[in-house]
Amino acid sequence: MQHLPILPVLLPMLTAVLMMLPPFSTTLNRQRFITFVGAAVTLIVAIQLLITAGSGEITIYQLGNWQAPFGIVLVADRLSSLMILLTMVLAFGALLYGAAGDDRGGMFFYPLFMFQLMGINGAFLTGDIFNLFVFFEVLLLASYALVVHGGGKQKTLASVHYVTLNLVGSALFLFALGIMYGVLGTLNIADMAVKIRTLSGEDKLLAQIGGMMLLLVFGLKSAMFPLHFWLSRTYSSVSAPVAALFAIMTKVGIYSILRIFTVVFGDYAGELANLAGAWLWPIAVLTLVMGAIGALASQTLRMLVSNLVIVSVGTLLCALAINTPESASAALYYLIHSTLITGAMFLLADAISEQRGKVSDRFARSRRMCQSLPLGIAFALAAISMIGLPPFSGFLGKVMILQTAVEPAEMAWAWSAILLASLMGVVAMSRGGSTLFWRVSGDANHCEKLPKVKFVAVFFLLVMSPLLVIFGGPVTEFTQETANQIYQQAENPYILLPASNENGG
Repeated sequence: MQHLPILPVLLPMLTAVLMMLPPFSTTLNRQRFITFVGAAVTLIVAIQLLITAGSGEITIYQLGNWQAPFGIVLVADRLSSLMILLTMVLAFGALLYGAAGDDRGGMFFYPLFMFQLMGINGAFLTGDIFNLFVFFEVLLLASYALVVHGGGKQKTLASVHYVTLNLVGSALFLFALGIMYGVLGTLNIADMAVKIRTLSGEDKLLAQIGGMMLLLVFGLKSAMFPLHFWLSRTYSSVSAPVAALFAIMTKVGIYSILRIFTVVFGDYAGELANLAGAWLWPIAVLTLVMGAIGALASQTLRMLVSNLVIVSVGTLLCALAINTPESASAALYYLIHSTLITGAMFLLADAISEQRGKVSDRFARSRRMCQSLPLGIAFALAAISMIGLPPFSGFLGKVMILQTAVEPAEMAWAWSAILLASLMGVVAMSRGGSTLFWRVSGDANHCEKLPKVKFVAVFFLLVMSPLLVIFGGPVTEFTQETANQIYQQAENPYILLPASNENGG
């Protein structure tokens, strides 16, 4: 049990390596089997981590028993455990859908998928900002290959923009790390949070520059304005299981902003307290506006869902800008909702595309779908939840965020931007749904029915929305405790270090 925090990183890595060796490398069915076994075991580990973290215990794992702050530290608290469980639930739905045939589009789908899970889980667990960079690179390297998996001109064009932009982001990340290490002499998050309180003069200015560069890097990962333009083209061009997994990718950036700019640059950072606060409000509102405009202008369902991802990022940034434990709790609830429903929507968009033939998922007249009833029900459930209409989790999440805006200025920013973006989302979804399901001609005789496992995958993720409402009490209680723990870590960073380091790191 003491090695539990390292398992969400080791299990996907070992599974991926195993699939590249005989006998698993020889047939796709064997790769499917070992992937589902590895994912299931990692899911069980994630549940156990969440149960342990739910008691309030913070599990600190020192790799090689090298003492923090100099050794590599993994931290399994409420926030990281919650994000790992969310990742594995989403991944399980994506793998179910991919096993119906989408995994045949190219080589090494499953090893790449598991390597990306390794990077995502590691990014959530690390207690060291340099290793956050390392895990960013692991997940990005896997994502570069997954973007072009299956080939095609559209995927190649999308990959060029995606790879180029992320390489620039990685370079900026390294520059920021160099500045922060030069000023603080450490990259351990807890140790940084302590040492940054005493900075002044030129050191304070350098740390401010490094912090703003980190905000830029995390903003690129989360697709906040004006660094959002890569997302819609990339997400709309990749295969359905990859797009569904990518629903957690923007949340890695949001997680990093929450972790670093609450613990390190939060209320207790001395002269650098709330470094990002003045920037988050305008960025959040502009991200919401640009995402909503993009949704109205979308010509395909995949593009529409991609732009609604940007809207969800803007909504989360509004909650982070309010900067209270209550707003962070609301953000976490909405983050869970948006990740799972976005993943379901990408899978559903692919299923609808297969039924419409050459028209694909474009908003144009097409042949009648032979499974329009179950697809229509799934679309209605996903659309209502995604745009935030009652009684599903999207509505509850947005209400919780709006309720945390109590200052007049916060209410003016949050209420106007979130409600306007929601209205534009309703218009875009209504137009798209009416075109997809009502502007049809001919019959469905030549339509090929979808495998049942694809419906299972879609509804597996969709059912999470009503479950988040039914169990809203325990979920919101956990998110509130998680938010409180994050703000406690900002006040007393040494709780993120082993007991032996409490007197100075």
